[in-house]
Amino acid sequence: MEAAVTAEQLRARGNALFQAGDHAAALATYTEALGLCDSGPERAVLHRNRAACHLRLEDYAKAEADASKAIEADGRDVKALFRRSQALQKLGRLDQAVSDLQRCVSLEPKNKAFQEALHALGSSMHEKMRTMSCTDSKVEQMFQILLDPEEKDEDKKQKAVQNLIVLAREEPGAEKIFQSDGVRLLTQLLDTAKADLMLAALRTLVGLCSGHRSRTTAVLAELGAPRLSAVLGVEHEQVSLAACNLLHVMFDSLKEGLQKEFRGKEDAVVLDSSKDLKLLIKHLLELLVLEGASAHGRDNAINLLIKVVPRKSPKETNNSLSLWVIDQGLKKILEVGSSVGGTPGSLAVTENSRMSASVLLSKLYDDLKCDAERENFHRLCEDYVRSWFEGQELAGKLRAIQTASCLLQGPVEAGNRVLELEGIMDSVLSLCASVREAHQLVAVEALIHAADKAKRASFITANGVSLLKEIYKHSERDSIRIRALVGLCKLGSAGGTDFSMKQFAEGSTMKLAKQCRKWLCNETIDAGTRRWAVEGLAYLTFDADVKEEFVEDKAAMEAMFHLAKSEDRSVLYAVASTLVNCTNSYDHEEPDPQMLELAKYAKQHIPEQHPKDKPDFVRRRVRKLLTAGVVSALACMVKSENPALTSSCRELISRVFLALVEESEDRGGVVAQGGGKALIPLSLEGTEVGQTKAAQALAKITITSNPEMAFPGERIYEVVRPLVSLLHLQRTGLENFEGLMALTNLAGISERLRQKILKEKAVPMIEGYMFEEHELIRLAATECMCNMAMSKEVQELFLAEGSDRLKLMVLYSGEEDEKLRRAASGTLAMLTALHPPICKRIPQVTVHWLEILQALLLSPSTELQHRGAVVVMNMVAAERELAEQLMASEMLEILSVLAKDKDKPQVARAAQESLAQAVAYGLIKPGPGQG
Repeated sequence: MEAAVTAEQLRARGNALFQAGDHAAALATYTEALGLCDSGPERAVLHRNRAACHLRLEDYAKAEADASKAIEADGRDVKALFRRSQALQKLGRLDQAVSDLQRCVSLEPKNKAFQEALHALGSSMHEKMRTMSCTDSKVEQMFQILLDPEEKDEDKKQKAVQNLIVLAREEPGAEKIFQSDGVRLLTQLLDTAKADLMLAALRTLVGLCSGHRSRTTAVLAELGAPRLSAVLGVEHEQVSLAACNLLHVMFDSLKEGLQKEFRGKEDAVVLDSSKDLKLLIKHLLELLVLEGASAHGRDNAINLLIKVVPRKSPKETNNSLSLWVIDQGLKKILEVGSSVGGTPGSLAVTENSRMSASVLLSKLYDDLKCDAERENFHRLCEDYVRSWFEGQELAGKLRAIQTASCLLQGPVEAGNRVLELEGIMDSVLSLCASVREAHQLVAVEALIHAADKAKRASFITANGVSLLKEIYKHSERDSIRIRALVGLCKLGSAGGTDFSMKQFAEGSTMKLAKQCRKWLCNETIDAGTRRWAVEGLAYLTFDADVKEEFVEDKAAMEAMFHLAKSEDRSVLYAVASTLVNCTNSYDHEEPDPQMLELAKYAKQHIPEQHPKDKPDFVRRRVRKLLTAGVVSALACMVKSENPALTSSCRELISRVFLALVEESEDRGGVVAQGGGKALIPLSLEGTEVGQTKAAQALAKITITSNPEMAFPGERIYEVVRPLVSLLHLQRTGLENFEGLMALTNLAGISERLRQKILKEKAVPMIEGYMFEEHELIRLAATECMCNMAMSKEVQELFLAEGSDRLKLMVLYSGEEDEKLRRAASGTLAMLTALHPPICKRIPQVTVHWLEILQALLLSPSTELQHRGAVVVMNMVAAERELAEQLMASEMLEILSVLAKDKDKPQVARAAQESLAQAVAYGLIKPGPGQG
């Protein structure tokens, strides 16, 4: 008996949670109740309730399963039948959904909701049948046109290509192509070796594989991993890129199969996804060292490995795929990273290949979970370097040094370990003086990459500075001199932004920076070499004098932005670093005055801020960057799909954007040049700090701009999630405040936006900040809730049992802070108008309700008077008993006075309505002019 009571209590609690919008908690509570419940009918109700939760959480397979269990217990349970029909619709099983709805209508013939749902579903099925019947002949015709060697009409072929791709994007079309022997025919298109037909086949296959594991497995079985890998390695860049896109979609579908529980016919076709995944990865790794593979095909393979191998989040416990790739392919990745252009036996690579290899190595290293795994990684790297270095000719030593450079740009610990191997550092220093440019380039670059790694800096400061100075002064090659200069820049900036820490003699930093700017603007030098000038500036711009000179040099800024938009994406980090320095958007904590005094007393070093890093200087620099076109350069950098756009690089770009929108008058220009669009992806992926900075920049734009203009079309809905992320407790008070202000603006625009905010589970967070001590945050949360209260779901929350929401609104309407009173009374006015049951609850939440309403009506503020009068009018209209309570108090006298106030027509009108309703109830007699 006790268990039954407990299950009943849990069900009631689950109902309250569901009503409050916390569907995940409601689901957990119903599940707990099921564990305690033996009664058949009671279990059926719990399954039916769980189905409702699954529907709200968009887990349709589980919704169908729970609804089916409820129906098994009672075949006439219309709620369960209706919920199952909704789930079946979402799962694409329309015929079964119709059957359930027909049963609902037969059980409750007068239920309009059931009738309308059946009519809508009938129309949808009719459209699907019509489409399918047209599709049969279309698919056949398209393949006939494309595979006919006699067909010469190019327009006709182009149209068939487009139709095939478009058809594959929709589920019925994709299934029709698949059922019509489409995979074999698409394979024939691939085998024609004609670029346009290969592109058509690859893009159609993307539609077939997207989100469908069994079709992906069938496609892989038909095409084979070797063929897919070969297409990725072709010379034609567009075809290689399309193959890369197809493989990415296939990886996603197969990975989803490992995580998701599939039901029904899917299981009959699907084999073990992990085997297919490893087979594809094995061929990608082999492509990296395949002699005939194109350079961009190699890049695409690395980019794909970066996306699909390491875990997306440390919360996933399984890193077995990364371990497998390290064992099977680490040496192959190092082959790409160690390639030296122009030397015999080196692989064909692009200017981005080595950076991509560094990023992949870094991601794999970061995915390791213990010392033993990291030690294995180090051992493999050291063995590889030794294999090139020991007993090899000069070419082998160059490969070993290039490997060290690659590792220093990726997993630094592994790079440092390699530098410590016997003879490596000596070879670097001796090769820096080589007479051959290619050899000198490799050595100088290794020295530069080692220069900013803490472990090596002292060694290089002692041994490398004089060497680099010699190279810089005496080399006749710009390519070498510019790299030597960057090495000197790195060593010269060791003091960071600390004005008092200077490595070089007075004026040296300015001279180095001037030379960097000169090279940057010299278009006769190739872009790959000019990139190093930006690398130098990234270090030198720690110095405020350098920043000031740089932003005065419009040609240098524009040259840097032009490089940022170029094909060489390895410049991204250096550009972003330079901009962070110029805008002072790095983290800098204000030192505690007491600690400063203690440090001075103890004669310890105290960091000093440069006078030109004060806010006025920073603001002027931001303006000059904006005028020079920084926003379009940043927007272009964000679009890059290259691995060089790492999480830390994204964070730097987010910091710059936040600095650019600091002043409200600059925000419109930032949006107009594409800044708003660029900030959305930055706010959704990358480091947590980077996402937060981008979200805060979005909030600033949303607060002062018209959101519908700043984020047109569907983009406005993408802004909601980043803004909600600013409401988390670990964010700063300013971030909370700006997030709330921005959401207030969005919530006032449309019901669809309010629904999106609800779906992101923002309401409990908004509510939490209504209790905040800081008055501005409390006010912003109350204003946000006022706009959210236009949604029916939010109105229902104010009636939830055990909730203090309504009480808080009534009490805030009586606070001293006028802005807070205005927000709270506005919410009450809206709630009482849109949801009359709330009127009856107001007297129950606090004994002070009447005096708070009277105080609103007697306020010197017309706006507060009007809001109070509307609340009273709604309460009088809601129920005779409420009107009686109000008319029995001093409220009658107040309303009588206000009804005659000609200076405040809106207030007077609301007061007159209240009195007229009281007359209609027979509570008071009509006054003169009433009747």
